Amino acid sequence: MTVDTLVTHSGGFHADELLSSVILTRLFPAAKLVRSRDPKWITPGEGKIIYDVGRLYDVDQNIFDHHQRPNPLRPDDQPYSSFGLIWHHFGRDYLRAHTVPEADIDAVHASIDATFVLPVDLMDNGALEPSAAGPLASLTLPVLLETLKPPFDARDPEADDQAFLQALTVARAFLEAAVGTKSAKRRADALVTQAIVNAGDSRILELPSGMPFRSAVEKAGADYLLFVIHPRDDDWALTTIRKNADTFESRADLPEAWAGLTDGALEAASGVPGAKFCHNARFIAVAATREAVVEMARRAVAAAI
Repeated sequence: MTVDTLVTHSGGFHADELLSSVILTRLFPAAKLVRSRDPKWITPGEGKIIYDVGRLYDVDQNIFDHHQRPNPLRPDDQPYSSFGLIWHHFGRDYLRAHTVPEADIDAVHASIDATFVLPVDLMDNGALEPSAAGPLASLTLPVLLETLKPPFDARDPEADDQAFLQALTVARAFLEAAVGTKSAKRRADALVTQAIVNAGDSRILELPSGMPFRSAVEKAGADYLLFVIHPRDDDWALTTIRKNADTFESRADLPEAWAGLTDGALEAASGVPGAKFCHNARFIAVAATREAVVEMARRAVAAAI
């Protein structure tokens, strides 16, 4: 498909058309980005993709708006914003442009849709109150991106467009980071799954490096695992495993006697030469060698069961 023009609305901006623009400018870098409500721009035509404006959702005409009635809905009847529509139709190609392996495309696409795209869609449609984030409401991505708008009394006629382009850089960083994180998690899951097999019935999971592990542990049903060890720069880390994604509570804490200690004091309390540090909250400890961290992990298990 030859695309030479990307069109979204002028004036104030929101997260949905900003993030849509991130996708489309990556896929069609030579296309001109136009912000306008002029009918000559927002009327479908050859070489155009129009989004978040135009009062029409028509894939064949490359127009992706969501403000009309009936509005486009997901299979579960939750509303799309322009971001959700663009992600649905162009997200997989965007992932390919980021060299996500083909075998992972569908899984990464679905994960980003559920955790990154859908919240933007819901907030943009008024289907999710910002207050749902509680005291963090002012720090959600849609709200933060909107803080990049110019002040109401900015008189420069180019102020909105200039702010949009500046905000586009910020939005791009967040979406690219989400893709990188989700893709890396797929790689980590494979490594963690194999490490679980290697661990047998041990309560200690050894990984080749620091990486996200909790979801793979849960998926494997490895409820018996209590601690994780892995190399970290020039030393080794011992960490707990959180009970689930919604809590900081661990399956088992490190021994209370270790809390907040370092070096010689921690060696004395733990009985392990090479013990270097234990966080006061007892969710991570550090040792100088693999031998030392394995022994700390064994003693932590013994104290926990």
